[in-house]
Amino acid sequence: MKQKNNLKNKGGRIPLADPAKNRHVFYLNDADEIRFTTLYHQSEAKNMAHFITSCIFDNPVKVVKIDKGLHDYYMRLTTFFDQFRAIGHNYNQLIKMLHSNFGEKKALAFLYKLEQATIELAGLNKKIIELTHEFEQKYLADGSQNQLG
Repeated sequence: MKQKNNLKNKGGRIPLADPAKNRHVFYLNDADEIRFTTLYHQSEAKNMAHFITSCIFDNPVKVVKIDKGLHDYYMRLTTFFDQFRAIGHNYNQLIKMLHSNFGEKKALAFLYKLEQATIELAGLNKKIIELTHEFEQKYLADGSQNQLG
């Protein structure tokens, strides 16, 4: 009967195969403590022990800063490209409809208005390209500090 009771589960945590039972202590001055905690929070490690062991054993500590403004600009630029393609598609359909449904004078009047809107759109597109080049030079040239996420 005693053997049967020994096999019974007593509850609690399952013991680890290789428990971490060695402890090391180190001291930091105030400036190093601030720097250390900043790096720890930037790394988003699950706990400080994992962060410290990754630093000690030369596992690369990855610190990724995501700038919300950069991410938003990138996403809006991507959606703008899709809209620009849709405008081109609608442009072609509109020209076909003008030639098939209207007389020559009316079609030319509408084409003139469409041409003015196209010139305005081309100017806007040029400005967007300039802003994108500035964006690339400012933020993507130094990819180690900023990432879009």
